[in-house]
Amino acid sequence: MSTLLVKNAEVVLTMDGERRQIRNGGIFVRDNVIEKIAPMSELPAEADRVIDASGMIVLPGLINTHHHFYQTLTRAVPGAENHKLFDWLVRLYPIWGEMGAEEVYVSTKTAMAEMILSGCTTSSDHLYLYPHDATFGDQVRAAEEIGMRFHPTQGSMSLGRSKGGLPPDHVVKEEDVILKEGQQIIERYHDPSRYSMLRVTLAPCSPFSVTTDLMRESAKLARSYEKVRLHTHVAETKDEESFTMRDFNLRPARLMEELGWVGPDVWWAHSIYVNDDEIRMMAETGTGVAHCPSSNMRLGSGICRVREQLDAGVNVSLGVDGSASNDSSNMFEEARHMLLLQRVKYGAEAFTVQDALDVTILGGAKVLGRDDIGVLEPGYAADFIGVDLNTLSLSGGAVHDPLSSLLLCSVNRVDFSVINGKVIVEDGEMKTLDLESHIAHHNQLARKMVARHPEPERYKLV
Repeated sequence: MSTLLVKNAEVVLTMDGERRQIRNGGIFVRDNVIEKIAPMSELPAEADRVIDASGMIVLPGLINTHHHFYQTLTRAVPGAENHKLFDWLVRLYPIWGEMGAEEVYVSTKTAMAEMILSGCTTSSDHLYLYPHDATFGDQVRAAEEIGMRFHPTQGSMSLGRSKGGLPPDHVVKEEDVILKEGQQIIERYHDPSRYSMLRVTLAPCSPFSVTTDLMRESAKLARSYEKVRLHTHVAETKDEESFTMRDFNLRPARLMEELGWVGPDVWWAHSIYVNDDEIRMMAETGTGVAHCPSSNMRLGSGICRVREQLDAGVNVSLGVDGSASNDSSNMFEEARHMLLLQRVKYGAEAFTVQDALDVTILGGAKVLGRDDIGVLEPGYAADFIGVDLNTLSLSGGAVHDPLSSLLLCSVNRVDFSVINGKVIVEDGEMKTLDLESHIAHHNQLARKMVARHPEPERYKLV
């Protein structure tokens, strides 16, 4: 068994029930589990590995609950910069159809590296199209190599344009194939054990890209296994609401309720256009939300009613969403945008820095069904980050309030990151990926994909 000691931290933010902040504190880890967290005078003096956190704030790793890693290849694509969701999708679907296994693998590493360097230690991802030779396993391999705790989802689309859906026919699959592959993925990759590094979720993409039959059958399949969860996009835009009202005479949230897509094993992405009754339903059923503020602003979708959802008892978490609708995977920046956007809607006193951190860390753990991450306490997984308070962007802020400076100021990069007891970032540098060569490779793939589709397609869903 190996040991790790993080020592001399300016402050350790535990995120426990009392939100304790330990001055001149540290963490002692055995293998991948926290054994002790305390002031330095109460910790062992030595360990197999020691990290000197002098001048830093140490806190649990941030948790991302909604993303589309592959979209790092299509950031800032001409013809998609100034559109709302449906038109944005129409432009990008043909480009995404050019992907294969290499593109999925490389883009996964890109998104994960960006998130890890910005404080994230656990992430979900929603990969919902598998063109050419791309597979679910390509993402799993990337995650194992980079060392991130991962909740991949088997996304799916079955309702092509010829059947009244939004995606082009060549990127959708038959529903019996989707369900068979989902079962195979769960049985091969899903690990429900404590401290698991990989848990699978089933995630039909959206009401306008799958049928209600696939939604129902996916729910049945997931619930036949231990700790397999359900995820999809719900109530992201007014266009989606128009679509579900036209085809089902139901608002998106009520359609999900009718399909059995509510409960503590379900979380929805976005949930902007939910009314008071629907918020109460979400709270009563334990249905979670992945709030995606940057994407919602980028696409002009709207502002999620996070303050009201939290007050009603809804489990709300944070997601950076797709890298082509954000166009970033920076978790501290995302948390800051959430804080500021909620203040735009509700006022400066309505949403605090602690509220934002609670959503980003504790909310993420709860939405993903984890009781072993998100808190620095004995018995929890050793997932934590260190932020150097003596940086230009925090100067003049961290000396007054290290906690508030994390979101009121700007965190450009974490100094260290430990995931499952392993040091993944040290001195601000990735230890599991050669970034320079990786970025060059990623850019090469991105140029190749977009070059085949230089002009936007001009059609809309009718």
